[in-house]
Amino acid sequence: MFQRLQYVLLTTALLAFPSAPVSAQDVYVRAAQIDFSAQADVVAVLAEIDGLIAEVSTQTNADQRLVFDLARAKADILIKADRKLEAAGVLSELAALAARFRQELQKNVAALHREAASLLRQTNNNRAARVQLLALLEEQRDGAQPAQVIASTLEEIAEVSDLMNRAAEAKQYRDAAAQALSPDAVPTRGEGVGYREVEVFYATDRARSGKEIPDEFYGWDRGELELGLATVTIPDTHIKGLVEAPSVWRLEFGPSPAKHVVLQSVVPLESEVFFTAMQDRLEMRRNKELFVFVHGYNVQFDQAAKRAAQVAYDMNYGGLPVLYSWPSAGSTISYISDTAVVRLSGRRLSLFLEDLVAQSGAQTIHILAHSMGNRALTDALELMAARRGLTESSKPLFDQILFAAPDVDAGLFIQMMQTIRPIAKRLTLYASENDWALESSRRLHGNAPRAGQGGNYTLFSANIDSIDMSELGEDMLAHSYFADDSSALADMMALFWRNVDPSLRCGLEAKKTSAGGSQNWVYKRGQCESQTLIDIMALMQRDNVQTEQELRQMLTRSGADAGKLDSLVPMLLGNLEK
Repeated sequence: MFQRLQYVLLTTALLAFPSAPVSAQDVYVRAAQIDFSAQADVVAVLAEIDGLIAEVSTQTNADQRLVFDLARAKADILIKADRKLEAAGVLSELAALAARFRQELQKNVAALHREAASLLRQTNNNRAARVQLLALLEEQRDGAQPAQVIASTLEEIAEVSDLMNRAAEAKQYRDAAAQALSPDAVPTRGEGVGYREVEVFYATDRARSGKEIPDEFYGWDRGELELGLATVTIPDTHIKGLVEAPSVWRLEFGPSPAKHVVLQSVVPLESEVFFTAMQDRLEMRRNKELFVFVHGYNVQFDQAAKRAAQVAYDMNYGGLPVLYSWPSAGSTISYISDTAVVRLSGRRLSLFLEDLVAQSGAQTIHILAHSMGNRALTDALELMAARRGLTESSKPLFDQILFAAPDVDAGLFIQMMQTIRPIAKRLTLYASENDWALESSRRLHGNAPRAGQGGNYTLFSANIDSIDMSELGEDMLAHSYFADDSSALADMMALFWRNVDPSLRCGLEAKKTSAGGSQNWVYKRGQCESQTLIDIMALMQRDNVQTEQELRQMLTRSGADAGKLDSLVPMLLGNLEK
């Protein structure tokens, strides 16, 4: 573990602040000089990590993800050294940090309280364990967790109360546990009010954690391929492009499903049951189609499920969202470990995609991969194309394949596209010159450009539409601008709906033409009413609009501002003509 952490912290030095001052870079480089071997002085190692955390925390706009992950590494070292009481203290502090920076960190506060409570109980520190369990209970109640989950925590609080010789209090908590399981139980806060449920079919080669809590059902160890169905709630107040998390600044301390995107349930299914359920759902959908989402590095299962649901919901997607979740550790300091597992997942993803084509009942399948997830996807697609011997004359298996900010060697990516091209109607690359994670990855790989880098690095290829999305800004929203900005969502929706050529899509301008005649494109901010466009396309799909007259009648009925919409009509009509 300690040797692995040495590499992890060195990676952090390059990934966390690629453009930070030299003094900050020095802090990260020093991490590589620490002896993390099993024979190392644990006290000295912990002191060095504390020093790193302190120095990172003093930086302007300090990256709280890095602070969190370094502290998490400290807790793991303490646990390994059997210093459980100290580890519990660090975990308690981590829970407070995660609560304060919920939107930025997207960490599971309840899990931290639970782990701290477990360590405290092992050290017979029951009073402190009770405090952590009560905090856990509050998180679970505000998150509208299932009654069984809340009842289990209430029972554990009762056990601790007994150990503290508080018999009356223990009875109250046991009675509350029984009441939570009663058919007449009062719903938890926010339940059934102000939110929509989105079902996400999933495949994952993560190992189960052994916990039944939806947010913690899968960990980051490797497992065998497993299928299932997750349910995510999206609040009616949801802002497109944003996965809501509670914020202490708004006096919101727990994830209520009426205000925040919450993973409510995770149900593993046998293959036959999985595909039968998928077929049944598709029979009830206006669009007999799926989109498959493959997440990137530094993403946990629950985060990926919520993101897949958000993308489908924000696009008013008429088909079914499907998630493929590979065993990313979900940590900014786990880049190396993520790279070690993602390629194996590509083999498993390839088999899953074959099963989707054969058994889902979908007439159309789209695929969207992000960041390091593109390593799994490109491997999977190349294997599929080779197995099937696909050529230019072959019928495509998929409709749209979108590679968002792919952390793949640019030269390798171009070569792979030659084999992959026949597998889909259209291949699209979203790139950016402002993506800090890709720039850091380039440095880690000997300055070899990454396929997702934009600007002067934007790829040219006759096999793929390359779109430079750099104008979305350097805050392209934590390396996931493809789903965090309505402009990117509108572009994806146009592709999923009508396979629209870049020359017809709103906001895209021809950028450069290569010597071989290949064209790439650039997104221009402010040229499109992106949110309006999303709403119009959703209405057109709902009403099955097929002519210009039907389109204008629909716009008139909706009360839309004709002046603002005139600029969108040519794209929509061209879309229809395609």
